Amino acid sequence: MRIRCPYYVLVAIYDFLVWFIVGGVVLGITAAAVIIFAQSRKAKRLEVAPEPAGEVAAAPTADDAKAVAQPLETTSDQVPAADVPEPPASRLTRLRRRLAAAENPFARGLLALLATDRISAETWDDLETSLITADLGVGPTTELIDALRAKMGVEGESDPAKAKAVLREELVKLVDPGLDRELKVAGAPGVVLVVGVNGTGKTTTIGKLARVLVAEGHSVLLGAADTFRAAAADQLETWGSRVGVPVVRGPEGGDPASVAFDAVDRGIADGVDVVVVDTAGRLHTKAGLMDELGKIKRVIERKAPVSEVLLVIDATTGQNGLTQARVFAEVVDVTGVVLTKLDGSAKGGIVVQVQRELGVPVKLIGLGEGADDLAPFDAAGFVDALLDA
Repeated sequence: MRIRCPYYVLVAIYDFLVWFIVGGVVLGITAAAVIIFAQSRKAKRLEVAPEPAGEVAAAPTADDAKAVAQPLETTSDQVPAADVPEPPASRLTRLRRRLAAAENPFARGLLALLATDRISAETWDDLETSLITADLGVGPTTELIDALRAKMGVEGESDPAKAKAVLREELVKLVDPGLDRELKVAGAPGVVLVVGVNGTGKTTTIGKLARVLVAEGHSVLLGAADTFRAAAADQLETWGSRVGVPVVRGPEGGDPASVAFDAVDRGIADGVDVVVVDTAGRLHTKAGLMDELGKIKRVIERKAPVSEVLLVIDATTGQNGLTQARVFAEVVDVTGVVLTKLDGSAKGGIVVQVQRELGVPVKLIGLGEGADDLAPFDAAGFVDALLDA
């Protein structure tokens, strides 16, 4: 006997099977998505997970310690290498060539004497005029002319080579090779105070002087006591950094004497050989500013004696430079002169006249804008350069 299932039962079974299959598929997809999501989260946690709290790091090995002890390699961008300044001896040769090539009125007047076949009264008059206009001064010019006329007249020098030898001899005497031109930097430390009016190149000269001292084997410290000019201390730091020289500076507008004192105090503590102190450029006509220079010197000498006071003069200023020199010498007892800008339009006769006025030697000369264009002054070399022009 066949059993027939009612129609509505078949429909119910069919619906059940369909929903069962669909539900299984949805459930499988959902489970797969959950598993994938959970695994991805776990992977991320493993990437950033810290070491377990209870885990102890392995002790470093000898190789590890050696690796740590090795210094990191530094590039030139990180620590700029210090310049190696040019030795003073080779500077003299180079600067002599530059002076010989300069259009110097002093040299032109001297060479005119050598170029003539016959030395007449007019020749002597022309030479006298040239020397006076070249800042040699009336007194030194008269001395030179008289000495030349006596020697060249008595000895009958008509040969240009012999005339040049006589001229050289008398010029060297005039420039005075017997003056002591050595920089006095002995001390613990030696203290060099640098003074001058605005625009002479004083701060730049200090930077170049630091290079000269470093080239001679001295350890140097710079004191930025020009607190009135905002860029002065920055300028000194730039110069100092090139040759590994530290700079002591104070606040802008601060007390210059205090900065100078701190610089010398630091120099003593660090055991440096030389402390070079910059001062504010000032007009020699301003009594208050000039008096402050005396104060700076007195304050410094509470710590150490000032071994040098260098006056920086622009060689192109001529008679005005001599006037400045007189006033500065009255205030701070100048011991040496630095002549800057002696190339180009400068008149070389100022070398003689400034020494006569102050009774102190020209110790350094500058003939250019290069970092090593400052050199010790040499009387014979200076005269030879003039006569070789």
